[in-house]
Amino acid sequence: MTTKPTARSGTPVTTDRHLTATPPKARPRDWAGLGVLALALLLIAVDATVLDLAVPSITADLAPTTPQLLWIIDVYSFVLAGLLVTMGTLGDRIGRRRLLLIGAVGFAAASALAAWAINPEMLIAARVLQGLAGATLMPATLGLIRTMFADARQRTLAISVWGAMAASGAAFGPLLGGWMLEHFWWGSVFLVNLPVMALLVVLAPVLVPESKDPNPGRFDLISAGLSMAALIPIVYAVKEFAAHGASLNLVFIAAIGIVSGVVFVRRQRGLAAPLIDLGLFRLPAFRAAVFTNLLSVFALAGVLFFGSQYLQLVLGKSPLEAGLLLIPGTVGSMLGALAAAWLVRWWRPATVLAGSLVTVALGASLYWLLPTDPQGSVTPFIVGFLLIGLGEGVALTVSSDMIVSTAPEARAGNAAAISETAMEMGIALGVAVLGSAVMAAFRRGLDLSHVPSVHADAARESLGGAIETARALPQPAAGELLNSAHTAFVSGIHLAATSTAAILLLTAVIAYRAAGRKNRNKID
Repeated sequence: MTTKPTARSGTPVTTDRHLTATPPKARPRDWAGLGVLALALLLIAVDATVLDLAVPSITADLAPTTPQLLWIIDVYSFVLAGLLVTMGTLGDRIGRRRLLLIGAVGFAAASALAAWAINPEMLIAARVLQGLAGATLMPATLGLIRTMFADARQRTLAISVWGAMAASGAAFGPLLGGWMLEHFWWGSVFLVNLPVMALLVVLAPVLVPESKDPNPGRFDLISAGLSMAALIPIVYAVKEFAAHGASLNLVFIAAIGIVSGVVFVRRQRGLAAPLIDLGLFRLPAFRAAVFTNLLSVFALAGVLFFGSQYLQLVLGKSPLEAGLLLIPGTVGSMLGALAAAWLVRWWRPATVLAGSLVTVALGASLYWLLPTDPQGSVTPFIVGFLLIGLGEGVALTVSSDMIVSTAPEARAGNAAAISETAMEMGIALGVAVLGSAVMAAFRRGLDLSHVPSVHADAARESLGGAIETARALPQPAAGELLNSAHTAFVSGIHLAATSTAAILLLTAVIAYRAAGRKNRNKID
C-alpha cells in the first residue's frame, strides 16, 4: 500500500491495487473561479452575434463595400475557428491561465480598436484581433475547468454552466446589441467587453489555479500554420457556398484546406510532440463525443438560418416578433445544458447523449407540420425549436464533458480545442448543408410559369428575391408566385428536417454504442 499527495492540498490519499484514490472536491474558490471563466465565455459568444443588428449603423457611418461588410461580420469566426487548435495546445505548454490572461488583455484592446474604428479596414483588422484573442479564451476556459474540477459529478455541473453561458451568449448578443444601439453609437456594442475583461484580469490570478502539461515537448510552428491553412479555407468555403452557391474559386479554396489538412495529419503522426494528439481519436468515447458535438450544433445552426427566414418571409412576422419566437429555443438550450448534470446522475452518459440526439431529431421532425399560410400557427415551429434547443444543450454539455474527461489532464487544452473546433465546424456545416438543401428544393419547386423571363433569375435567387419580384407583378401572377415561393421554401425545410432527423438518429445509435464501451475509454 502506498500514499500520494492530492493535487491541491498535499493530504495523503491511500491507494493500492484494490483501492482508487478519491478525487478532491472543488472548493468555494473554484466555483467562484468558474463564474469568472463563464463570464469570459459569455462575452465571446455575444461577440459572435452582437453585430447582427449594428450592420445598418456601420454601413451608414463607415460606408463599407459589400465584401468589406461581409468580412466585418464573418472574419471573427474564421480566425477563431482557424486558431482554436493552435491556442489550445499553446495553453497546455505555457499555462492555460497565463494564456487566458493574455487573451483577455488582447480581447479588450481589440474591442476598443473596433469601437473607435474610423474606416472599414480598421474595423476588419480589429475583428481579426478579436478572433485571435477569442481563440485563446475558449479552449483555456474549458481546459481550466478540467483541472479545477477533478470530481466527475462536479465537473459535469461546471461544464453545464459553461455550456449554458455559450448558449445564452449567442441569444443575448442581438438583444444586447439592440439595447446599446437604442442608446449609443454602434461602437458601444464592443465597449461592454472592457469592464468584463478587466474584471477577469484582476480576479483570475486569485481564483483560477494555473495548469499546464508538465512535459509539453517542442511547439511545432509548421503544424500551427498547417492547422490554420486547413481550417480557415474550409470554413470560409462552406460559409460562402451557403451564401452564394458553388463556384470554381470556392472549390479551389476548399481544396487548399483539404490538402493542408491531409499534410497536417501526416505530420502529426511523425512528431514526438504533435499539435493534436491523434491517439485521442482511437478512443471510442472521444470519437463519439466529438461527432455528437459537431452534429448537435449542426442542427441548431441550420434551424436558426432558415427559421428566421421562415418566420419573417413566410409567416410575415417582423424582425422583433421573429426574434421573440426564437427565444424559447435558445432558453431551452440553456436549460438543457444545466439539466445535463442532473441527467447523468440517473442515467449513463451514453444513454443521456443518445436521448438528447433523439430529442433533437424529434424537434426537427415537427417541422413537417409547418404551415405555408401566413395566418398559420407558429406552434409547430416553437415546439420543434424548443426540443432542438433542449436536446442540443444536453448533447453539447455531455459531449464536451466526455471529451475533456476522456483525455488526460495534461492534454486538457488540446482536447478542449478539439471540442471547440467541432462546434465551429458544426455551425458552418449546419448553415451550408441545411441551407443549401432548403434552397435546392426551393428552386426546384418554384413555379415561374407566370413570371416574365426578365424577372425569373431574381425570383429564383432566394425567397426574399421571389417576394420582391412578386411585388412588381400584377395580380393574379403576384399571388401565384407568392404561394409557389412559400410552398417551395417550406418543402425545402421538410427536406432539411428529414435529413437532419435521419442523421441524428443514426448518430444516436453510434454514440450510444461507442460512448458506452468500457474498454479503452481513457489513455495515459
